[in-house]
Amino acid sequence: MGNGTSIGKVRGLGSAHEGAHHWLVQRFTAVGNLVLMLWLVTSFVLLPDLSYGTVSTWLAGPIPSVAMILLVISVFWHARLGLQVLIEDYVHEAGMKFGLIAALNLAVIGGGAFAIFSVARLALGGAA
Repeated sequence: MGNGTSIGKVRGLGSAHEGAHHWLVQRFTAVGNLVLMLWLVTSFVLLPDLSYGTVSTWLAGPIPSVAMILLVISVFWHARLGLQVLIEDYVHEAGMKFGLIAALNLAVIGGGAFAIFSVARLALGGAA
């Protein structure tokens, strides 16, 4: 590929054109987190009390449960994007980077799935 010239050494090592998309998705999830967290805090303030029965009854409604699932997805996605950048910037060994990103993906998918399952169980009238 390269014959020792400056351009030959860096050819193929340029931008993968992924940075702008990653940056934009991170900003969209940040705005989504802000809006949904404001909704959550406002909803909690408007509840008569914060007992388990009151909150689980409120969360069993269709609008709160869907909004809560959207919040879970947005928060976990945003956290994954931010931690991925952290790993890519500060971990320099390829094997370690791969392992950490794989572990991050498993943790995010597992945590998000558990949170969505919990909300869905409450929303669909599962046992407490």
